[in-house]
Amino acid sequence: MRNREFWGLVEEVFGATYGRTLAGDQVVGPLGNRTAAQAIEDGVEPRIVWHALCDALDVPEALRWGADPHRAAPPRA
Repeated sequence: MRNREFWGLVEEVFGATYGRTLAGDQVVGPLGNRTAAQAIEDGVEPRIVWHALCDALDVPEALRWGADPHRAAPPRA
């Protein structure tokens, strides 16, 4: 997963406006008590950030990958 794919999913799954706000405000423990945006800035792999954010917000697996039914989920680790 690339940064642009991460941000695309943030907007698709959480909404264009709310998603960016959420990624910048929601502190996620498994990301070292950083926000998703901070973790991305600090060089954490986007797929790790995505999984941690979705886990923290209890996003069901079926909704994590947006509307494209053919989009492959990146491995957790």
